[in-house]
Amino acid sequence: MLQRRVLLRLWALMISLVVASALYADDAGELTRTWAFSEFAEPLYADAPAALPYANPDAPKGGRIVIGDFGAFDTLNYHVAKGDWPSSISLLYDSLMSGTADEIDAYYGELAEWVEYPADKSWALFKLREEARYHDGSPVTAEDFVYSLDAKKEHGRAMIKTAYEAVERAEAVDKHHVKFYFSTRDSLKPITVVASLSPLPVKFWKDRDITASTLEPPLTSGPYRIKKMEPGRFIVYERVKDYWGKDLPMRQGIFNFDEIQYDYYRDETVMFEAFKAGKIDIRPESSAKRWVSEYDFPAVRDGRVITEEIPSKRPRGLFGYFFNLRRDKFQDIHVRKALVWLYDFEAVQRTVLFGKFSRAQHYFQGAGYESSGVPEGEELKVLERFRDQLPAELFTQPFQLPVSDGSGRDRKIKRQALRLFKQAGWQLKSGKLVNAQGEQFALEIIAGWPEAERFTAPYIANLKSVGIDARFRVVDSAQWRARSRDGDFDLITAAKTFIVPPGGELKSYYHSSSVGASGGNTGGVQDPVVDALIEQMIEARDSTAHYATMHALDRVLLAGHYAVPLYYRSDAWVAYWDVFGRPERSPTYEVGFRSTWWFDPAKSR
Repeated sequence: MLQRRVLLRLWALMISLVVASALYADDAGELTRTWAFSEFAEPLYADAPAALPYANPDAPKGGRIVIGDFGAFDTLNYHVAKGDWPSSISLLYDSLMSGTADEIDAYYGELAEWVEYPADKSWALFKLREEARYHDGSPVTAEDFVYSLDAKKEHGRAMIKTAYEAVERAEAVDKHHVKFYFSTRDSLKPITVVASLSPLPVKFWKDRDITASTLEPPLTSGPYRIKKMEPGRFIVYERVKDYWGKDLPMRQGIFNFDEIQYDYYRDETVMFEAFKAGKIDIRPESSAKRWVSEYDFPAVRDGRVITEEIPSKRPRGLFGYFFNLRRDKFQDIHVRKALVWLYDFEAVQRTVLFGKFSRAQHYFQGAGYESSGVPEGEELKVLERFRDQLPAELFTQPFQLPVSDGSGRDRKIKRQALRLFKQAGWQLKSGKLVNAQGEQFALEIIAGWPEAERFTAPYIANLKSVGIDARFRVVDSAQWRARSRDGDFDLITAAKTFIVPPGGELKSYYHSSSVGASGGNTGGVQDPVVDALIEQMIEARDSTAHYATMHALDRVLLAGHYAVPLYYRSDAWVAYWDVFGRPERSPTYEVGFRSTWWFDPAKSR
């Protein structure tokens, strides 16, 4: 009997040593365990405050908010490359770690209690909270994250696949520990990628096709579930009363509405009229004309509707007309430069934008990634190795977009454009811009929403004035996505937002390897210097190298004239019916109405 007990104890010890070895033993250096981290800075709230400073922990729960959305959806499966899902679907999900709206690059434990990684950052181990539950009461397990990673790497959209390139595999060490292995070393970037991973419950998906579009509400663990929906018309989310994470410090005063409803519209004017009639509670406005001239209806005048311009430091990518570089006529940089010259921002600002916008001049606006002046310091060191592949003026002259007199009739704009066209073999003859074969230069600009016509019409007029057969076409959102994906356009109106800090996802935007994929390299950019800079940025191990490489990448993309930069604004225009309470301050990078506001029953319309 004694011998049997000894053997059992030895066996138990061996098992515990094996588990401990799997969890902790590693020859990759000293281990770091933390519930909060940032790639290039210190997390603001690593000390775990009782509540975030932009939230009210005493905010009452209840009521509903109705928000208008443009377009439609035809699937609830956002994990794969088929269909269009609701933009609000993130309400259903938690992730291993999440950020705050006061920061752009910090991660805090959500489904995970902590993350642990070695000095060389070759892997990361996450400890799941044992109380984490799906909406049916079943536990969130490590196996669900393994399945989620595999699904995204195999079936996800091109941009998602690119983001997960450095993540080799995931392992369910036990029920509450999931370990990810990376192909990189000494980089936190892949850890930030997997920290954002949401679980896909194996018990739900094992009998379903993860690659198929579906309107069946998925089993998830987030603060809301789908109550009802009608594709093309509305989707209603209801707050999960027994949500497992409701007591987390980062959730205090967050997600206060019992119901969040999104109503879908295909016409901005119809949506605006619905807001005026009280069918929509809050409206972020994007039209300068409407903001300046149409918010004078009775409910605004008597104070039942409030309008605000709320400052926002949210980083912005480039909003512009992107050239389809797959088409021969846009291969010559002189043609692209000429078309940039013909966009008269100053006239558009005066006549269409009511002076409310600024000219977009960078691919990475905000967060300190903008190039400026001439290259110097660390940025110059980055660019030196590519000097013979770059235009000489990139090193000696700041990048500047044309500036007109704002009249809409500035002749120097057209003269310079025609000089550039001539260098590319196009000349103005008998009112037409033609090549040596007598073929007229023609182009079409497409956009996915009707209001784009207002700010595009002056550009079309300028193009026609130099003999270009120019057209503008509005397509619905599904057609816009399909034509963007398939490269079926001359110029396309698009906004290239970016994640901060940027990482592998930029490969899907501007890297040569993504040109043939159904991803985000809309224009088909194929530039070896851009490729090298993106790869160098991904490999950056400190903030100095990271920012220097991003400055260089911004400068090189601008010098390539791959798009006609349009405009941006640095504040959010919001109109809302006065039925809400809100915290004393807004988050730094968001308005926060969906997450931090609450319904105030003492107010009425």
